[in-house]
Amino acid sequence: MRVRVLFFGQLRESVGLDQETVELEQGVRVGDLFSQYVQRCPVLDRLRAAVVPAVNLQPAGWEVPLHDGDEVAFLPPISGGGVTVVEAAIRCALVETALEPEAWLRDLMPPHNGALVTFEGHVRDHSREGRPVLAVEYEAYVPMAEKCMRALAEDLRRRFGVDRVVLVHRLGRVPVGQASVLIAVTAAHRAAAFDSCRFAIDAFKRTVPIWKKEIFPDGAAWVAGEPLSGLDT
Repeated sequence: MRVRVLFFGQLRESVGLDQETVELEQGVRVGDLFSQYVQRCPVLDRLRAAVVPAVNLQPAGWEVPLHDGDEVAFLPPISGGGVTVVEAAIRCALVETALEPEAWLRDLMPPHNGALVTFEGHVRDHSREGRPVLAVEYEAYVPMAEKCMRALAEDLRRRFGVDRVVLVHRLGRVPVGQASVLIAVTAAHRAAAFDSCRFAIDAFKRTVPIWKKEIFPDGAAWVAGEPLSGLDT
């Protein structure tokens, strides 16, 4: 059987490829496939505990059997395209150009809502360790990231009763001072809007497969994060 395999972030750099199609015997499981790459690149073995596999855009366990035509992605811990407007109430996108909040917020606020809360995340000029940062490069497993963003937006509407949701994230190189993420929610009252916006950015960093590399004057490094997880129920 034939399976497409994808790597991202530090895993891609460790293996030395971003994707390939491999021929496997019937009965091979996700963990077996990863072990084959460990034999080729032993450094992967120490990263295994933090890797989350995904099969056909869904997080999967190591024991999941593979089938002909499957797409398997090995996702490193997450760090924390064009415009795609899904529908009037939910606007989600991954973009490769500068974020323009006014464009995303235009006509967002309906007359029956009384609150609009936004969050913008900008690239800092220093890392957590205090190293000077020139820019950040963002990478995503785009099909899965878009699916996760839509799921998060729908969850916000169910969980907090908010009306409209905007989730936008930049990909590629983002200079210091520029926005990398925009989140906006509207609601009838301010409490739901504030609570949902805070929940949204925290959940975004845990559930959407986007990774970032900080660019320093003397090098670069992927930002350590947590293994990908699902939305809390």
